[in-house]
Amino acid sequence: MVLDLYEDSFGDHRNARTLAKASELAYLPEDLGKAEFAAQLGLDARLISVGNTQAYIAQNANNIVVAFRGTESPTTFEGLKDWLLSDAVNLLILPTGRLGTDFAAAGVGARFHQGFINALDDIWLPLFSGVEDEIKRADRPLWITGHSLGGALAVLSTWLFTRKFVNVHQVYTFGGPMIGNVEASRAFDRELAGKIFRYVNGPDPVPKLPTVSLIANDYGHVQKEMSTGVGPGASSSAALFADFLSRSANGVIQGTLVDDVWKAVSQTVEAHLMPSYHTMIDKLMGKK
Repeated sequence: MVLDLYEDSFGDHRNARTLAKASELAYLPEDLGKAEFAAQLGLDARLISVGNTQAYIAQNANNIVVAFRGTESPTTFEGLKDWLLSDAVNLLILPTGRLGTDFAAAGVGARFHQGFINALDDIWLPLFSGVEDEIKRADRPLWITGHSLGGALAVLSTWLFTRKFVNVHQVYTFGGPMIGNVEASRAFDRELAGKIFRYVNGPDPVPKLPTVSLIANDYGHVQKEMSTGVGPGASSSAALFADFLSRSANGVIQGTLVDDVWKAVSQTVEAHLMPSYHTMIDKLMGKK
């Protein structure tokens, strides 16, 4: 069955269902990925890979989809420990280099996660060129999506596309971490209002990261969050951090506490995986 996208419907769970599948297929190697994008979504796809960053550009006569890959393994987020916990405070920066000017446009005080910025920088030139070529060939709605780290890259790339006068139609992310501080998030909310839809599975801890504190967080999320609300296990990720509060110094996660918190986070990996997000979307669609 080929899933479809509904251009005139914003924040539609049917769009989320299709783009969640695209986010899942983004983990596949190119030969298999091309075949599955065609078979399951009716899209002609090609993989762009530079360093450790990968994204598929997939298209048909009606739509263009950019699907970012998350971490190298879709069943673990071990590779994100330093980015999300250990070094989170040191990674909150004002970008420099070739992407610096575009992100500086978010305003005074806006800061972004350096690890995510560097990952996007690796792939940006061939990605932008590929999308631009597709739009020149036939102007169609551009959809951007990704799971986990791929969700962060989806949001950041939307800002860059917009700065380059490429209209992004809608963005759907699944289990994505925070991409910058509150000032950066507010700038994104102003400039990209009504375009971004973040799907968050309650027990999934990754959307509550990066953080270096159990009390307050310098990082912030863009709008709009889509979730099933409070349900079984939905408060577990919040309780996860609260359990460690009494062992911290002023709420700061440091020293051996980093490893203890990460071990607890890793035990909730099932809630972060794409099958859990497919189930979540099915539940949301069942409410209609």
